[in-house]
Amino acid sequence: MSVINILPPHVADLIAAGEVVERPASVVKELMENAFDAGAKNLTVELRSGGATYIRVTDDGCGMAPEDAGVAFLRHATSKLKDASGLEAIGTMGFRGEALAAISAVSHIELRTRQKGADEGTLVILSGGDIQEMGPIGCPEGTTMIVRDLFYNTPARLKFMKSDRSEAAACVQAALRCALGRPEVSVRLIRDGDEEFFSPGDGRADSCVYALLGRDLASSLLPCRGEDEGMKLTGFVSSPAAGRGNRGAQYFFCNGRFIKSQLLQAALEQAYKNTLLTGRYPACVLYLDLGLGSVDVNVHPAKTEVKFSYERRVFDLTYHSVLSALQGEDRLQPEQEKPAVAAAPAAAPAPAPKQPAANKAEDFFRSMNAEQFRAAQSAPAPRPAETGFGSAMRLHAPEMPEQTRLDLSPAPVSPAFDRKPPETTGILAPAGSKNVENSVQNVESQPLPDHKILGEALKTYILVELKDQILLIDKHAAHERMNFDRLKAADRKIMSQTLLVPVTLRLDGGDGELLEQNAALLEELGFELEPFGAREYIVRAVPADILPSDAAPALEEILEKLRRGKAPDPAAARDEILHTVACKAAIKAGWDTSDAERERIVREVLSGRVKYCPHGRPVSAVLTKTDLEKMFKRIV
Repeated sequence: MSVINILPPHVADLIAAGEVVERPASVVKELMENAFDAGAKNLTVELRSGGATYIRVTDDGCGMAPEDAGVAFLRHATSKLKDASGLEAIGTMGFRGEALAAISAVSHIELRTRQKGADEGTLVILSGGDIQEMGPIGCPEGTTMIVRDLFYNTPARLKFMKSDRSEAAACVQAALRCALGRPEVSVRLIRDGDEEFFSPGDGRADSCVYALLGRDLASSLLPCRGEDEGMKLTGFVSSPAAGRGNRGAQYFFCNGRFIKSQLLQAALEQAYKNTLLTGRYPACVLYLDLGLGSVDVNVHPAKTEVKFSYERRVFDLTYHSVLSALQGEDRLQPEQEKPAVAAAPAAAPAPAPKQPAANKAEDFFRSMNAEQFRAAQSAPAPRPAETGFGSAMRLHAPEMPEQTRLDLSPAPVSPAFDRKPPETTGILAPAGSKNVENSVQNVESQPLPDHKILGEALKTYILVELKDQILLIDKHAAHERMNFDRLKAADRKIMSQTLLVPVTLRLDGGDGELLEQNAALLEELGFELEPFGAREYIVRAVPADILPSDAAPALEEILEKLRRGKAPDPAAARDEILHTVACKAAIKAGWDTSDAERERIVREVLSGRVKYCPHGRPVSAVLTKTDLEKMFKRIV
């Protein structure tokens, strides 16, 4: 008895459709690429219910003749290839002849098309890949494709569809990528009756980036350009000061096609080495143009992965072009046009140490913006006689001791940190604690081994002498652990600070839904957000330990962690958020640290309460006298 069966044609079509059409976003991408190949200059995409029930793509391209419209939905029917030689140099977005056949196999389709100069158009209605009706119709020049009830005949695929919001976000992202790759085409996206975005189609990459990615990201980008023997790279890369919490804003295009390339990503990030903070990633919109025979686009069903003939040359071109853009940042951006995050230190007035004492009050009450005020607060000032944590905070900025810049307890007067010990505020007392101050005194009164704080190395590591050992403490890692333990012990809502100037957060893909799913948890931990347009949110309050300038990076990092965690339980999600809050609020490497702060960190480490940071890194290392003597050949 034979066990090998020949599948019926309609079953084979359904299987093939699963390779090309994964979700509504795949339909949007394929139809937009067909419109580009048809020479469209204006393109409109309409979505309803996340694209599952209705997708409409209208273009003003060349249109189709009646005889072509009838066979366009057959498998392997294409106008882009005639023989095998065409595969060696593919210059169109589509070429396999699978997109329309795959889409029609799992949906109801209505096609209206009319060639330029033709007297009438053609209407084709299909269901499950079979033509139900075909005939002449009056319609404008170009093509309109309406896709309804996607996956109506494949329940197995339909049950894996996500929420309408998630599917709509994926459709928007797919359309945005296509529009970014074609600045010469005006693209309009309408979602549930509201316009999501609109690109001008003037052929200028900068105006296209501004319209699609927003003013904040566009203002932080630097022009990038390079050429090498038939290869050309153009586009934009972000300033190192405007790093992002994930790689979601990295867009690579090869001959107008959006691609995912680990090669280009590695070259980009290698150029930023030693200029970006740990955990931050560059943004970019890069267009790579090279000979059609130098790239193979036929390596993935979705055509998002390509293979280069000369990978080393492509890597070098990308790396050196990006590096040149970064090195020329000051020349490319006038001072007044630099991003605020980079320009603030230069714009902040430096304190005048020789100014008469009579003018100090006038300086304190003068008008200044938030960035200037923070810079004035963090400026070095004469250290007062009493430097302990118990000393009262001085409210006048010129007289504030240096250690106040790093305090983690909320300060109602300014966003600068008041370095009183967090336990004396009573904001985050551990559950069941009867007397916070007594418990702190008990901890600080515990006997510690004899030690001597020698100072700091590289403004990062605290050096402590312990009998015949030298202890090196990573002050950021230790302080991060102290913050995390304090936050995790809280049994109530963490105190937040309302921002004087709210921060706008622009999100891509499904981050908006992820943010709303965890809104209650974020609010419990001190964040206050509200929707502001289709893909933007307003941040009105942040945890009291976080500077306003860290609000957007902190939320980006939180969303990245939640996304990697798929569907974390509330406790795990809370810990991920607390990790980020603790890190952002911790003393940073390179910051000046007061004697009292160093003493407190050392006590926590020597008591054994702080051993590892929340991410598992050790906070200290030991260098023994024997190690030193071996190093200097005093012993063998």
